[in-house]
Amino acid sequence: MATGAFEKGFEEAIRVGRPPNVAKLFPNSKALIVSGKAVDRAMQEKGDCIALAANGRSHLVIRGVLAAAQRANAALIVEIAKSEGGTNAYCAVNYWNIARQVDALMNEMGITVPVAVHADHYGIKGDGDVASAKVEIPTLFEHGITSIAIDASHLMDDKNLLASIALAPLVPKWAGLETEVGEIKGKAGLSTPEEALFLIRGLNAHDIFPDWIALNNGTTHGIEASDAGIQVELTAEIHKALAPYKVSGAQHGTSGNSSDRLRRIAKETNTTKANVATALQMISWGLVVNDYGNAERDADGNFIKDKNEGVTEALWEEMKAYAAQQGWKGGNFKKLNLPFENKILAQPEKIRMRMAKRVEEFAFKLITDVLGSGDTAPLAMEKLLAAKSHDLGPKGSRIEDPAEWTEEKIAEKALPLAKKREQEQKGDFED
Repeated sequence: MATGAFEKGFEEAIRVGRPPNVAKLFPNSKALIVSGKAVDRAMQEKGDCIALAANGRSHLVIRGVLAAAQRANAALIVEIAKSEGGTNAYCAVNYWNIARQVDALMNEMGITVPVAVHADHYGIKGDGDVASAKVEIPTLFEHGITSIAIDASHLMDDKNLLASIALAPLVPKWAGLETEVGEIKGKAGLSTPEEALFLIRGLNAHDIFPDWIALNNGTTHGIEASDAGIQVELTAEIHKALAPYKVSGAQHGTSGNSSDRLRRIAKETNTTKANVATALQMISWGLVVNDYGNAERDADGNFIKDKNEGVTEALWEEMKAYAAQQGWKGGNFKKLNLPFENKILAQPEKIRMRMAKRVEEFAFKLITDVLGSGDTAPLAMEKLLAAKSHDLGPKGSRIEDPAEWTEEKIAEKALPLAKKREQEQKGDFED
């Protein structure tokens, strides 16, 4: 696209493509913050590609992934999960300030690619969480969130569906919506087509049309690699079963899987969103990370840091000492984000920029060489311009009969699934 034509299209996209909450919060902004729907549609348009959904655990991680997306001309999702950025968070970046950080950085850096701001893993583990969510979810959108994952997968299938039905009205119709089936817990208790269909059919009957569904398809969250990794064939099978409902896949726990496996997910499944969290955190700190996105360790089990990368050596020693004092090891190093964010930002500019640059290089390679989502930014912008609106509407339409999905019938339909779920090992992997 010629420069003049791009500038004209970009200005129009800013005018019509930003959701009303974003336009209200940032009336003079030139940041193209969009609904998650626009990013999903761009991936579908290009095909065989997946959007990077980067968990912005720190300000410098957000800076790095924005720079990578701009270089790759790629539509991007920046997100934070409830455990990372909720009311009991372990990160300074949270549900209520992440959009402001994204907007500020996009304006500062001249970022022109479309970016969705996603509230990931809004976890629901019981009736109390449903009640508090009815108060809290609207505040997320008031603070600039443009997409959300309502994750009640910790519950039995009928309770998952009922909680999702109860909370869906709190999500603006224009916003991206993700749902989840099968609690993410590694090799045990993989999701099945029957469980996924139960959830999506029940939502469909209530005129709820998620953009994405996340599965327990054989991976783990965090720094620990899985022996099996993402089950590509299972994911493809479930996505094929869901095809009439036009829901895309969201891949969680991307760290811990090889580039080749992620390329297969892009080519062989209907996945359009891939969450990357722990790898970006470790890379920003200067730790050595392998192709699986896992931080490497020495013979004593300690993380290996490149002394010329990431935080200063003095700060890294302080971080390690603090972790030891708290009894934090391995994956629990993530809890260092909250107590050390200010100290990280207080480092000299040269150090801060090398941290962000390291994230940028990793994310750029991931976007262009692995996920294949380079040059999707114009596709997302074109969707908004064609619609002349921030609201792209649902992909699916109602297929199911609401009379067959009352609360009583939902309980009945869930009975065959219940026994299997009760016997599964439970986990708690919300990042």
